[in-house]
Amino acid sequence: MKIFSILRYCLFLPLIILFGFSATYQKNEINLVKTNKWFIAEPSVENEDTLNKLRLKNGIVTVTTNDNPKGEIELNVMITPSETNDGIPANLSDDSKYLKITYQSTQVIKLQAREGNQEGTGCVHGGSHPRVSIPASPKCFSTLKIPWSDFRQDELTDGKLLNTHNLCKLNFVNYNPTTVSVLKIKSVNF
Repeated sequence: MKIFSILRYCLFLPLIILFGFSATYQKNEINLVKTNKWFIAEPSVENEDTLNKLRLKNGIVTVTTNDNPKGEIELNVMITPSETNDGIPANLSDDSKYLKITYQSTQVIKLQAREGNQEGTGCVHGGSHPRVSIPASPKCFSTLKIPWSDFRQDELTDGKLLNTHNLCKLNFVNYNPTTVSVLKIKSVNF
């Protein structure tokens, strides 16, 4: 009987600890695919309503370029939930060190992190922003952990660092879309 008790602790205690901490960790992560409305700037097959209906139904944001696209495609999500493509910037905790994205893409995507305006009432529009490149992953979903410190103005090594205490939204931009290029996003966590 004593051996059975020892075996039970040796087998189950590590599992309880592992799954207990994992569940706690997952509860603290924010997944913008599940929590926030997404916005799209054409030329895409999906419009904003379709994009969000499918996101809620399937748990994936999907954008497909139309035939002969002209111009860039921009997919936006606010950090603070909003029904419009603008809103109050978020003040991320100092404990937030990275952005984790699970995605699939047929082309390289530029991920811009837009800061809030000086008044703290909305996002900065126009101009250049701290950004990173997300490599193409056409055959399967990939997960990237991108340190916030990698987000620099125009991706320059000496570019201005992103201010995570004034973060407004994320823009996934395809500057040169080809016909029927696809971007799918399963999760965006920080």
